[in-house]
Amino acid sequence: MERIDAVVVGAGVIGLAVGRALARRGLETVVLEREPTFGTGTSSRHSEVIHAGLYDAPGSLKARLCVAGRRALYDYLESHGVAHRRCGKLVVASTPEQVPALQSIAARAQANGVEGLEWLDAAAARALEPALAGVAALHSTVTGVVDSHGLMLAYLGDLEAAGGALARSSPLRAARVLPGGFVLEVGGGTSMEIEARWLVNSAGLHAPSVARRIVGVPASHVPPPRYAKGNYYALAGRAPFSRLVYPVPEPGGLGVHLTLDLAGQARFGPDVEWLDLVDPDALDYAVDPGRAQRFYAAIRRYWPALPDGALQPAYSGVRPKLQVPGGPPADFAIDGPATHGVAGLVNLFGIESPGLTSSLAIADEVLARLDLD
Repeated sequence: MERIDAVVVGAGVIGLAVGRALARRGLETVVLEREPTFGTGTSSRHSEVIHAGLYDAPGSLKARLCVAGRRALYDYLESHGVAHRRCGKLVVASTPEQVPALQSIAARAQANGVEGLEWLDAAAARALEPALAGVAALHSTVTGVVDSHGLMLAYLGDLEAAGGALARSSPLRAARVLPGGFVLEVGGGTSMEIEARWLVNSAGLHAPSVARRIVGVPASHVPPPRYAKGNYYALAGRAPFSRLVYPVPEPGGLGVHLTLDLAGQARFGPDVEWLDLVDPDALDYAVDPGRAQRFYAAIRRYWPALPDGALQPAYSGVRPKLQVPGGPPADFAIDGPATHGVAGLVNLFGIESPGLTSSLAIADEVLARLDLD
């Protein structure tokens, strides 16, 4: 049986960041990925936004890791030559009734230590973005966009440079807890067993099912799978905006917002479509063209001049959720031995936005909870 130091399950942006951090600590590390290549799940189906840290409750993991992760991420992108742009964003109150909610976002962002914030009245907001409609806006100057595939390639390069490896088409079929480690049954072309001292479950949408395959993990510490689909529409032609534009958030998400890719092309989304299923392999990523009318209505609250027929179905993503539909937002769950009692194991549940922004800080948090020293 092959023996290695650490195994990470899932080669999305979080799994690669964690694998990179483990390998750079001098541990022999393998990242297992069930698909033929890395980053094909949630990590390839999102807005590619670098978040400032405006929205989450002060003191929460999301708030703390987003701010720390964003600062570390910009330094990393610069040092590794990963394409990105610090374009900024406006969070817009469309009506006077939304101003108190926008003020609450500003206060929460300041409590989270977010820098680069400006409160704008309607005239100041239109001076920045003449096509924008609204009564007030919060300008975040440190928000940006990133080439997420390029970021994952950089993390993978660091992992391999430190002696780690990515095992493609290698799903974790089962695992059991041993004194001082784990025995893992890994599928693929031929099944094999691996013994590892440390194990990190970073399987994204599949994280609950992976956790249930680890014999010795209490079932009470594995959350039920919940999924919220987010649909995106692309804009035909160029948008008259140079910054990202977000409405005041809605339950379950941040509202249908306008993001720009690195080429300046606009897309809108995601909306929130709760899915009634338990098996992520049964997900349907098709975008229903019939949802377009909801998008037009939402977008025209801050861009009234959106032309008819300008939106085209683009793609969708699915967020792993810990909250119930209509319930309060849930924090990241980074469950180490202090939570579930299994030495050497960290389970990552509900790692949705701002997961990409937080990825380097999440990796540091995982290593701290593994207690490697």
